Amino acid sequence: MKQSFAVIGLGRFGLSLCQSLTASGQDVLAVDNNEELVESYKEIVTQAVIADAQDEEAMRDLDIGSFDHVIVAVGQNIQASMLATLIVKELGAKHIIAKAETAMHGKALSKIGADEVVFPERDMGQRLARRLLSHNILNFLSISDEYTLAEVQVQNPKFSGKTLAELDFRRHYRLTIVAIKHGKKVIISPGAHTVIDLGDTLSVVGETMDVEYLDKKLSED
Repeated sequence: MKQSFAVIGLGRFGLSLCQSLTASGQDVLAVDNNEELVESYKEIVTQAVIADAQDEEAMRDLDIGSFDHVIVAVGQNIQASMLATLIVKELGAKHIIAKAETAMHGKALSKIGADEVVFPERDMGQRLARRLLSHNILNFLSISDEYTLAEVQVQNPKFSGKTLAELDFRRHYRLTIVAIKHGKKVIISPGAHTVIDLGDTLSVVGETMDVEYLDKKLSED
């Protein structure tokens, strides 16, 4: 379903968001007070506007409250980030996602009205570190402080040629396998009799500590 997004702050994070959302066929408004940046976005998004997100009247003129989602992607200027979040909240924004630089910044954004707070640099660093330190985890996405969605590659022959029932993932690893990629084929919600082969990629959901335990077992000889 097509939705409308307002992205405030056109740094690298804002650019990536705008490109991905536009490529998905969404309506995207890009906002920044830097004229040169806004000009460069005009060929990417539905509309690009020069405006100061700390100016309540400017945000009101953009009818910011009419958008399905407002992303405050302002960079290191914490004061500007917080004021922009407060203004779009007061103007009736339905769903506000705000970028934070620090944990304290994130806590403050939540208190003044952000529905979601994201930490792009921190999260990217954590994902990269986990991938570099693991032999089997290809991708790692934190769903919450405790739960994780991970893509794990099977490289241990002990797991190969066995069904999910034989491996008994739920009991031994306390993880749910939501999909298996076998070559170019993807099996969604695999059944108990699905056989795992070397090189398969398992999409698993569960507690982070259990994903790490599975990674450890897959690395054993």
